[in-house]
Amino acid sequence: MRNDQTDILPVLGRGRHRSPRRGACFMELASFLAGERWSDHPSCTHPLLAHLARLVNDFTSDAARPRLAPLIPSVIGLRSADPRWGHEIALLAATTALPLAREPRRPTLAVGILSCERLLAAEEGRTLGSLRPGSQQALEQAPEAARWAREFADRIGSSHARNHPGPAILECAVPAIADARGSDADQYLFDLLVAAVALCQDLAGREVKPEADLAVDRRLEQFAPAARR
Repeated sequence: MRNDQTDILPVLGRGRHRSPRRGACFMELASFLAGERWSDHPSCTHPLLAHLARLVNDFTSDAARPRLAPLIPSVIGLRSADPRWGHEIALLAATTALPLAREPRRPTLAVGILSCERLLAAEEGRTLGSLRPGSQQALEQAPEAARWAREFADRIGSSHARNHPGPAILECAVPAIADARGSDADQYLFDLLVAAVALCQDLAGREVKPEADLAVDRRLEQFAPAARR
C-alpha cells in the first residue's frame, strides 16, 4: 500500500469541488498540500493572490491547466497583512491586461490602474497622481480609456482612494486577457500568475524560486511532468 498519497491527488478542474474525489481547483489543491481543511479559500495564501489563482485556473483551457500544478507549492505560505500586497497584485493585473484588452473592458482597467496608483502613492509618500513607469506605459497604449479614467477620477475625487479595488480589477483583467488573446491566452494567464507569485515573493523578501518541499514536488509530478525542466 502506498503511503505518499499520490494515488489520491485530484485532477485540476474549473470551479469549486466538494471533495478531492470530484477534482480540485488550484487553491483547493493548495489547501490539501498545506495540510488545511479542504477549501478554495485557504489561509495559507494571500487572499488576492488566491483570487487571481482561482481566476487563472478557471479561465485556462482544460488542456493547459495541468501546467499550473507545479506553481501550487509557491503560493503556500505566501501571505502578509501589509496592504501594499493587494495594491501591487491588482496593479500588476491591470497593467498586464489593459494593453491586451478589447475596448469595452479598457476603461475599467484604466480606472483600476489609477486607483491602485493612488493607494500606493499614499503608502509610499508619493504625490497623488504620480505614476510608475509601467502604469504610464500601459495607459499610453490605451489613450482613450486613460482619458476617460482620468475624467472619471476627477469627478469622484480622492475620497474613495482607500476602497480596495483588487477583486474587481482581477475579475475584469483575467477574462479580458482570456477573451482578447485567443489561442495565446493560456500562456498569458500562466505568465501573469508566475509574475504575481514572484512579486509577492519579492515583497516577502524571499527568493523568486524558493526551495520546494521534495515530497510535495513528487506528489505534483503526476499532474504536469512535462512542465518540469
